[in-house]
Amino acid sequence: LHLLTGHHREDQAETYLMRKRADSGIDGLAGISALREMAGVRMVRPLLAVPKARLAALLDVERQPFLSDPSNRNPVFERARLRLDTAVRDIERSTAELRDYGRQRIAREREIDRLLARAVTVHPAGFAAIDPSAIKHAEAELVDRLLSRAALCIGGAAYPLRRERVSRLRVGMRECPERARTLGGCRFVPWRGRLLVIRELSRATPPVRLVGAGELLWDRRFGVTAPQHAASKLMLGYLGQSGTRPVLDRDDGALPHLLHPVLPAVWDETGL
Repeated sequence: LHLLTGHHREDQAETYLMRKRADSGIDGLAGISALREMAGVRMVRPLLAVPKARLAALLDVERQPFLSDPSNRNPVFERARLRLDTAVRDIERSTAELRDYGRQRIAREREIDRLLARAVTVHPAGFAAIDPSAIKHAEAELVDRLLSRAALCIGGAAYPLRRERVSRLRVGMRECPERARTLGGCRFVPWRGRLLVIRELSRATPPVRLVGAGELLWDRRFGVTAPQHAASKLMLGYLGQSGTRPVLDRDDGALPHLLHPVLPAVWDETGL
C-alpha cells in the first residue's frame, strides 16, 4: 500500500518558490504534501524536513550508491534554474513560510470538510444534491471549493477545475438561482429547493460492450464487474444513450425525471 519517496527540504523549498512565482493560492504555497492518497497506493514523503546534504552524507557513510539525474543541473528546467538563484538559498525563511501555509491549508481543509458534510449528499446512482441554505452565508472561497469538489466527484475529472470558472458558477448561481448551468462535465440544476449536480450526458463516456468476467472503471466513476457468461452484445451506458425512452416505470418521487437520462443502464439487442 505504501510508497515512500526521498523528496527532501530543498525539493520542498524549490516547489514553494515555483508556486509563489506562479501566484498559487494557499493550497499550492503549502508545498508538497507529506501524504497523498491515490488509487491503490498511499504515497508518503517522510523526509521533507531533512536537508539534502544530510541525506547524501548518510548514503556516503552507509556506502550506498545512488543515481544523480543530469536534468537536475540542466537550466532548461525551471527547478534547475532555481538552484542557481540566491533566493533558494534562504531555506530557513522558505521553510517557515511553508509551515505557515501548511497550517492554513489544514485549517481550510477542515472547514470545507465540515461544510461538505452539512451541505452535500452524494447518491450511489451517480449524482449529488447541494442544500443552498447551508452555503448561503459561507465564505466565497469555501463555496468555490465545495462546488469544485462536487464537480470533480460527479464529473470524474482528472484535474482540479480552474478557479475562475468555479467562481463564475458561484456568482451566476447567486444572481440567477433558477437557471441550470454546466461545469466540469456536470450540470448544476435547481430542483425543489436543492441544487442537483448530475453528469452532463454530452460529456460522458460512450457506451461500452461488456466482456464476460471482466472489470472496468466506466466513465471514470463506476466500477463494473461483468458476469462470467455475459451476452456477447451486452452494452453498458447511460439510459439516455440506450436509444430507449429514458423514463422509468416508477414515479414515487425517489428520483426526479431529469436524472433518468444519466442513470447507468445495461441493454442488448432486445432492449434494456
